[in-house]
Amino acid sequence: MASIIDFQDICKTFKVPERQTGKWKMLSNFFNRKHKLVHALQNVSFSINEGDIVGYIGPNGAGKSTTIKIMSGILTPSSGNCQICGFVPWKERQEYVKNIGVVFGQKSQLWWDVPVIDSFELLKDIYKIPNEEYAETLKVLNKALNLDEIISRPLRQLSLGQKMKCELAGSLLHRPKILFLDEPTIGLDAITKLAVRDFIKYINKKWKTTIILTTHDMSDIDALTNKIILIGKGQILYNGTFDNIKEKYSNQKIIQVELSKEYEDFNLDGYEVISVNKNFVTIKNLPQKEFHTKEFINQITKKYDIVDFQISSISIDEVLAKLYKDYEL
Repeated sequence: MASIIDFQDICKTFKVPERQTGKWKMLSNFFNRKHKLVHALQNVSFSINEGDIVGYIGPNGAGKSTTIKIMSGILTPSSGNCQICGFVPWKERQEYVKNIGVVFGQKSQLWWDVPVIDSFELLKDIYKIPNEEYAETLKVLNKALNLDEIISRPLRQLSLGQKMKCELAGSLLHRPKILFLDEPTIGLDAITKLAVRDFIKYINKKWKTTIILTTHDMSDIDALTNKIILIGKGQILYNGTFDNIKEKYSNQKIIQVELSKEYEDFNLDGYEVISVNKNFVTIKNLPQKEFHTKEFINQITKKYDIVDFQISSISIDEVLAKLYKDYEL
């Protein structure tokens, strides 16, 4: 499958002033300000195929925003090559932006005090969308996002979930080949969050839209993406499927044990105690200990009289925490 995004050895360095403390040092900043170089991206390379939904993840300050701004054509890299939809984003920005849609956090592309439909009409003119294509696209978006009852109202009157739906619709009016999403479900209630996820998958399937998703919500990553790229300290640390990451950590289990009585001390070789509440104990196997149910039962019944137990895998958020820890992020 042909790649739609090619990043090759992209570097980005910022020159930032050094902050000095102390009265005289602060005064000297006015006459002899010192600077330091911050390497936001270091030889970042990856490719993304058309129709992929990619989770671009990493801790705060890892380089995610810098990468997205370069891919959007907002920033120019210090070195390296980049081709997206056949364009170099920062060199051919006027033509390039017709191929992308962007929903960045709380930064709205819609006008605050006018009805949403008026904002859509303005975007139609900005992108020079033909009337027939605009009407057809708006019909699809209205149906998929249930916008009919809200697009006649000003953006300022809408709830957070309604605003996000309108932002998604506005970013897709010109049917971009690539959609950049920054925390699209943050702050949304459970029902709206599921609706937004369903819509993202729907558009990806219907129009083959390539989607780049940056988020700290690992349930979004698990529900939507077919690939993740992990960045840390300006470098790509992992590029592959989320299933492989989950499989790597799936051996660690959380076991809730009900004992027949309260024991003064609970200690099981190869397991870490998470909590104790009278005769209820929650433990997890250590990373180096492979979990087998039969072996666990034999081991625990030799030391303790158990009534019942329940086994579950570690959460998606814990998977991410372990991933970050392994890469020392």
